Amino acid sequence: MTAAQCRGARGLLGWSEAELARRSGLDEGFIKGFETGTGDPASGQVEALRSALMQGGVVFTNGSTPGVRLSEEQRGGNEGTRLDQLTTENDR
Repeated sequence: MTAAQCRGARGLLGWSEAELARRSGLDEGFIKGFETGTGDPASGQVEALRSALMQGGVVFTNGSTPGVRLSEEQRGGNEGTRLDQLTTENDR
């Protein structure tokens, strides 16, 4: 997870640095430092941040364009019934 992904994820959820600190069990100062790119965080600390954000409903995208988005559940999305699952029972 990059610092930009962390900031973006917090923005999507509407969480302050203090809220993320509370949910991840880390110090608010650590989060400020991580998001500004200062310091050298341990992988366990970054994973704690990532885990808290994912529990809040964030999905991390990686590859050539790393980013973040809200999960379908968080967005309130309902894709309906998939075509291969349509039956006469679905009509009721």
